[in-house]
Amino acid sequence: MNARTKEVYQTQEFARLAGVTVRALHHYDRLGLLRPKHRSRAGYRLYSAHDLARLEQIVVLKFLGMPLQQIKSLLAAETRLADALRRQKSVLLEKRIQIDRAIQAISNAQNSFEPRGAQDLQLLRTIIQEIAMQNSTDWTKKYYSPEAQAKVEDRKKLWSPELQERVSREWTQLFADIEAAIAAGENSASAKAQDLANRWRKLLEGFTGGDPEIQKGLNKMWADQANWPDPQARGFKIKPEIVDFIMKAMRAGK
Repeated sequence: MNARTKEVYQTQEFARLAGVTVRALHHYDRLGLLRPKHRSRAGYRLYSAHDLARLEQIVVLKFLGMPLQQIKSLLAAETRLADALRRQKSVLLEKRIQIDRAIQAISNAQNSFEPRGAQDLQLLRTIIQEIAMQNSTDWTKKYYSPEAQAKVEDRKKLWSPELQERVSREWTQLFADIEAAIAAGENSASAKAQDLANRWRKLLEGFTGGDPEIQKGLNKMWADQANWPDPQARGFKIKPEIVDFIMKAMRAGK
């Protein structure tokens, strides 16, 4: 008899058929994800072909990275499955971009190693930052409205590892130029200061696309630096004197 034509399966048999552990089945039962409707006379769980189909959905969605509670909500409203899969696809594409950035950073570090083994510590720090970013992809979302989040996700599709590398270099150079202007006592209304402020605006617009909703969320995020996750706080925090100089230059330019 084909195992899939049976009406019901005992727990161990069902676990072997589905390729999961009995412990996993009990866990899904406790969460309300997969509760068999049938019981034996002794009270043991009996799983049906319908339960097998549901379990296959759970396994696939879990493999795609969805939390179990989200899977539970999703399966309770099966008409939203296509939308959920599209959202998860977007999340995975974002992770792929971040992984590509980390790989590019590692390649840059490898290419920078001199024959005697000296290492470019700045590139190594970049590797740490990129990997930390891919391990905490959702931390910025709380600063953006749902509308702005959707726009940010759309703009991420335009973002490549090569573009990220170029933009990172431009920010690093801009910070260095601002510090040099501060050290030289540059006036915030001077032509030099205004050029620096314009470069700052241009780099910001590369992220926001000039969209006021995205800019509003970005402003909230930077105003809350004290509560950033540790990797971002260490890797991306801008010196207060740089921010102060640029804000004065922008006000002077209005």
